[in-house]
Amino acid sequence: MVYKPNEQRYESMIYNRCGKSGLKLPALSLGLWHNFGGEDVFENGRSLIRRAFDLGITHFDLANNYGPPPGSAEENFGKILRQDFAGFRDEMIISTKAGYGMWQGPYGEWGSRKYLVSSLDQSLNRMGLDYVDIFYHHRPDPDTPLEETMMALDHVVKQGKALYVGISNYGVEETKQAIDILRKLGTPLLIHQPAYSMFNRWIEEGLTSLLQEEGTGCIAFVPLAQGLLTNRYLNGVPTDSRASKASVFLNREDITEEVIQKVQKLNVLAQQRDQSLAQMAIAWVLREQKVTSCLIGASKVSQLEENVTALNNLDFSSEELNIIDQILIGADRLAD
Repeated sequence: MVYKPNEQRYESMIYNRCGKSGLKLPALSLGLWHNFGGEDVFENGRSLIRRAFDLGITHFDLANNYGPPPGSAEENFGKILRQDFAGFRDEMIISTKAGYGMWQGPYGEWGSRKYLVSSLDQSLNRMGLDYVDIFYHHRPDPDTPLEETMMALDHVVKQGKALYVGISNYGVEETKQAIDILRKLGTPLLIHQPAYSMFNRWIEEGLTSLLQEEGTGCIAFVPLAQGLLTNRYLNGVPTDSRASKASVFLNREDITEEVIQKVQKLNVLAQQRDQSLAQMAIAWVLREQKVTSCLIGASKVSQLEENVTALNNLDFSSEELNIIDQILIGADRLAD
């Protein structure tokens, strides 16, 4: 069937200005990190993207290495664009990143001009696009001068291959330097994409205040702490969960009885707010308007719909915030 977007798709979504730019992002953006690769069911990913757009989610976040296998999420997204969204490109914000390993040899990862420009060309080819809206450097490179990496970002904007640029996983001082270099080049840093959740609050130690001072947006990834802040782990570690498998982000040994008890207490508070734990976790990330957009993932349409409903209640009382802090004492950076 021919896809026809919901005509009321913009009526309930919240759109926040990204820093001091002219760009607005939906309060919730859809990440294609999982569930959209070559080993996943294509039609499921297609249904998720269609439903997201129907709900007013205009921003779709990718990276060169998303899959598995690497590159396949961009390939599948390109197919979906051609099949369903050919007439709606100008209503979409499409982002991609480069920084992790993509091909053999000395030019296949990190932050050199050679790698970044080549990777973006490959990403555009996989998605069938002339440009992306946002191109990120995915992680700092300890060996390449930051000036070279930022000059590469500036270069792709001036080439017309990206409208804006961003960085991800940068620390506070590295971010300050990146902002200064890009400003001098004439290509402002639009946005920073850090990990942020109730279990991982590192950005509150200087990064959010820096971004606000500099007029740079912030989009948070893993707001649900890789699923820990959902009902998945209320009774321990399910056999089919990410934590039951080898993972660099969430491991079984991290999910102690103490952690489960904290999650259970948070869930009680969420129920008192008439929210699921996932909805409360998303609302918490967006609570102070320091985060422009919350980057969510989903494996089912029902999960996506549940997450969007979080926007119906973004307010927290001071008592609720104090309860959350008391529950989570000592839990910082657990699910980095």
